[in-house]
Amino acid sequence: MEKNAIIKLKKQLNVTDLAGEKVMIDFESGKYFLIKGAGNDIWDMLQEEITPTQIVDRLLTIYEVSREECEESVMKFLEQMKGNGFIE
Repeated sequence: MEKNAIIKLKKQLNVTDLAGEKVMIDFESGKYFLIKGAGNDIWDMLQEEITPTQIVDRLLTIYEVSREECEESVMKFLEQMKGNGFIE
């Protein structure tokens, strides 16, 4: 995934906030996922078209972490979301 590629949600999931974590249910596959920490913030950002670079920039205003570490974590998260068919 390119850092300046526009990310779009591919699949709508049933998402519930539960004690600061998000529980996501994919009824098509029968799988559920738990997202916590910065993953919550990233998922919220994915509700609009956005690039990985924009996500990193926004997270850096929230968390005290190096750009390199943030980029690595964001790209890993996005690849997992893409692998599950949630984004394109």
